[in-house]
Amino acid sequence: MIAAKVHLGETNADHRMLTYVHSRSATQNHVFNLGKTWEKIMLAARAIAAIQNPADVMVISGKAQGQRAVLKFGFYTGAQAIAGRFSPGALTNQNQSSFREPRILICTDPRVDHQAIAEASYVNIPVIALCDSDTSLKFVDIAIPCNNRAIHSIGLVWWLLAREVQRLRGKISRSQAWEIMPDLFFYRAPEEIEKQEQHEREEAEKALGEIAAPTTFEVDAPTIDPQAGDWVDDGAQKDKTVEFTGNKATEDWDADPGQQWADSGNANPDWNESATTDWTQ
Repeated sequence: MIAAKVHLGETNADHRMLTYVHSRSATQNHVFNLGKTWEKIMLAARAIAAIQNPADVMVISGKAQGQRAVLKFGFYTGAQAIAGRFSPGALTNQNQSSFREPRILICTDPRVDHQAIAEASYVNIPVIALCDSDTSLKFVDIAIPCNNRAIHSIGLVWWLLAREVQRLRGKISRSQAWEIMPDLFFYRAPEEIEKQEQHEREEAEKALGEIAAPTTFEVDAPTIDPQAGDWVDDGAQKDKTVEFTGNKATEDWDADPGQQWADSGNANPDWNESATTDWTQ
């Protein structure tokens, strides 16, 4: 929790949040007592686990930094999640198609989700909220004191809450670590996601190109010395011209073809004689 900066609040503080403040940092930020933060997370988890139907729990986040966290919380606990804008009248106007009747409401930031908290107060729905040092606790029943502005702080608190709810319901064991990592609850900017997808596409194309490309091997084959008949180094014989001793090596192939046939005993053959041969006989 300290690594995620859950304990760091704002420079301003509401008088009702001072009970959760331990001291102030060198930068004049209020520092929360993490012992009380942990107690409130456990209290909120017990209130959520007491509801028999998980779908009667509503989690909302109008703040972009908490939208991924509420979606993951709803996926792992079975709660109904609203990530983004809250439709006014969703808790009070029965004529709306988006009308819902949850038994408990959990929000990321009471400042951003003030509309939902106000409507919950009209229909007597208990509210659990992640509250910073300067957050008003009006209509908030269970306040979890934490840093509700940092990305890692919001994701970690939602992860801790989801883990404790799963443990209280008996879905996971307390003796073993939860296999879900807190990173899944952290907000990711669209630019970062696009950059990662581009990198993965480039790596996939590179790997595919290496598989499709033909593999060539260069082998330095040795050569044979025609005179000695021994295997010799190809590098030593690469630029060397072998001279054959004999009639074939000394023959002038550019000379008159008739003279060549004369040397072989068949001078000036008459190629037209073959045309008079009757092949039908």
